[in-house]
Amino acid sequence: MGLHIVLYQPQIPANTGNIARTCAGTNTSLHLIHPLGFSTDDKMLKRAGLDYWPYVDIHHHSNLEEFISQTESGPNTQIYLIETYGTLNYTQFDYSDSSQEIYFLFGRETTGLPQDFAQARAQNCIRIPQSKHIRSLNLSNAAAIVVYEALRQQNFARLK
Repeated sequence: MGLHIVLYQPQIPANTGNIARTCAGTNTSLHLIHPLGFSTDDKMLKRAGLDYWPYVDIHHHSNLEEFISQTESGPNTQIYLIETYGTLNYTQFDYSDSSQEIYFLFGRETTGLPQDFAQARAQNCIRIPQSKHIRSLNLSNAAAIVVYEALRQQNFARLK
């Protein structure tokens, strides 16, 4: 069982590369929901991920519906949507059960997740507290924050 970072139609290759590096360092799977705003051959993507790409468990999904149908039906599966308009903080959830498949789903850098999709799953829509001075945190920083909170709650059992 494990942790998963899911990126819905990411647009900035450096963000995805940085997230891939975090995934390699935390034994977290990376899921990319197409279409992507860049080629997976993009030099910025490769540079941000450095030479860690062989250690990334990466999955590609044609669209959001395909991702949901492949994951939501699984036993012990929990999907959390990370959005600035979420009403509960990411620290208010219990991620300590390491037998669960936990997916942290992030929206597109410019527009987030589709509104109707997020509204239908409002009970699992979480946020990272931030000041009113910014629209959102950088995507790669936000991904690192939530995955490390889950790892902390699991006593970093999957790491050295």
